[in-house]
Amino acid sequence: MGKSLIAPIQYLKGIGPKRAKSFSNLGINTIEDLLYYFPRRYEDRTNFISISKLQEGQTYTIKAQVLARGERQSFRRRGFSIIEVAVGDSTGKLFCVWFNQPYLKGYFKVGLTLILYGRIERYAGRLQMNSPEFEVVSDETDEPRPSFKSNTASEEGRGESLNIGRITPVYSLPKGSTQRHLRQIIKYALDEYSPEIKDFLPYDIRSRCNLLNLARSLINIHFPENLDMHNDAYRRLSFEEFFLFQLPLVLRKLKKKEKTGISHKVDGELINAFIESLPFQLTLAQKKVIEEIKSDMAKPSAMQRLLQGDVGSGKTVVATISGLIAIQGGYQAAFMVPTELLARQHYEKISFQLLALSCKLKEIKVGLLTSSANEKEKNKIYQEIKEGKIDLIIGTHALLEEGVQFKNLGLVVIDEQHKFGVGQRALLPAKGTNPDVLIMTATPIPRTLAITLYGDLDVSIINELPPGRLAVKTMHFSEENKSSAYEIAKEQLRQGCQAYIVYPVIEESYVLDIKGAKKMYSELKSGELKEFKLGLIHGRLKQNEQDEIMLKFKQKELDVLVSTTVLEVGIDIANATCMIVESAERFGLSQLHQLRGRVGRGRQESFCILISNAETPEAKARLEAMLKYNDGFRIAEEDLKIRGPGEFFGLRQSGLSELRIANPLTQMQLLKKAREEAIKLINRDPCLGLRQNLGLRGRLLQRFPEYEKLMLVG
Repeated sequence: MGKSLIAPIQYLKGIGPKRAKSFSNLGINTIEDLLYYFPRRYEDRTNFISISKLQEGQTYTIKAQVLARGERQSFRRRGFSIIEVAVGDSTGKLFCVWFNQPYLKGYFKVGLTLILYGRIERYAGRLQMNSPEFEVVSDETDEPRPSFKSNTASEEGRGESLNIGRITPVYSLPKGSTQRHLRQIIKYALDEYSPEIKDFLPYDIRSRCNLLNLARSLINIHFPENLDMHNDAYRRLSFEEFFLFQLPLVLRKLKKKEKTGISHKVDGELINAFIESLPFQLTLAQKKVIEEIKSDMAKPSAMQRLLQGDVGSGKTVVATISGLIAIQGGYQAAFMVPTELLARQHYEKISFQLLALSCKLKEIKVGLLTSSANEKEKNKIYQEIKEGKIDLIIGTHALLEEGVQFKNLGLVVIDEQHKFGVGQRALLPAKGTNPDVLIMTATPIPRTLAITLYGDLDVSIINELPPGRLAVKTMHFSEENKSSAYEIAKEQLRQGCQAYIVYPVIEESYVLDIKGAKKMYSELKSGELKEFKLGLIHGRLKQNEQDEIMLKFKQKELDVLVSTTVLEVGIDIANATCMIVESAERFGLSQLHQLRGRVGRGRQESFCILISNAETPEAKARLEAMLKYNDGFRIAEEDLKIRGPGEFFGLRQSGLSELRIANPLTQMQLLKKAREEAIKLINRDPCLGLRQNLGLRGRLLQRFPEYEKLMLVG
């Protein structure tokens, strides 16, 4: 009987029950999970360089002899040891330092030859490598030999190094593991289990698309024979991810056509009166999107539309008009948002906008449902929704609770869709009989990419800001020059405007060396901003406390709001013209752009000031993109380039969580090819029931079981 790829990882040589728990925290529970745990990057360790050619800030592989060694205790931290080893070759000398790893001191004997890999830093006027990876070179054969006792050193015994002298994989590590140990475990798993790897992609697809088989792909994605084989493996595994992602989308679109939805009456006095009552003119982009939505809602099949629009582009009013289309025909509309703060803001704003209609034409009952409501309030709202007394319900995840039953749900709007999982997005529409669905996002992606990625959705874009809006002026100051940033803020405050100051954390972090919102609120209140009225808001405050502070800020009882990222989504205060983001390098690019969207919502010139001493290339790239672009679509493209798709779309928080290795931005043609093949296959075999496709069906449902309930029925 063959070995099983779904065997628990704890039985793999070198793991055991204790280590298995740390692997499980990264989603690695089986042998197959381990084989699909891809390197996050690679290091070319094939070329040695002489010590005299080393440059600060670069990463190198060197071969050198141990000249001297020593161990000392840190003056700052009791019990913290520092091992220092001086190594040299014929061209020079270098110091290597390992922190709090006392067990290493026995490895570095004077005269021993080492191969070391690490980054060159300058400390106290000398060049050194901090915590480099190393191997001891065997005296007899001049080949690397294992530096640590290990049960998984068989590859070393064959003279095949996994760490030096090759294109070397680098992984995100489970707690308690080292790169060396993880490489040995993955190599052992590949050696033992590769004969059990069955390729689930149909042969005709592999042949047409010139794809490597699965076993060779997995071997070469972890330990590439050469660069060409790595590229072939990367292409095959990327295609596989795109293909598995596209299959349910294509199938969902096919099944959507088969289902009868609601054919809404899309024109009427209610819609026209609402648009006329607005204190502003709709933009051409908003009008175009409204017509697209009307066209969808008039059809007997259920609308499935993605609305993309930059922060402040006016998506909410479009959603409100869509809700009125459903309401005027006697249906209910549900509007789900990710935070209570945003839900309350939408509730207040939409209720006020609909007040004129309630007086003139028809009373429209708007309800609010959040998790913080007490049982009595919830039960009252549940009953009103069930009896149809609430026309438009605005809420958070609380709308997904079992107690929420609609009398006649006609439209579902999901705002900031990337904040909800794919299963969650399906639950709310399931409370009606094929209602229309409008999904909105202020984290836009390029249209062609959106059409391909969200193949089951039609895509609308609002790419125009309301008239009179000025682009927010974005500036960057170092920590040393932050007083200049605060002078700009104080000038705005003295003119009667308001400001936000945002910190990445609530409490001060000594580990990360960043100041917290609480401490800085106290310091600013008695120091830099003592002439102004300050408020503090963060996620740990109770909802009523957050609401009270926001109300004071809205009513201009506060000049400055010191905050964490609770401000990221949806806060709309036109008089706020300045935002200072402290430790800006700690925020993601889309997050920074969302924060910037909280200012510039009126007609005055507004400022977003980033304070940061960014050091990493990624942090510098984020700040440069913020200074260069105001357009959310350009920001999104840059964010995809910097972070890659997994983090951009939010691992485990979006329909793209399965993209572990593929990059839709750089592999657009491969994504299109995968979609074409998915369409061909689903048209031939919608339920993947043919014999040659059973392996693929099993794979799809094994990896993404939620798709069986959502799409693979019959």
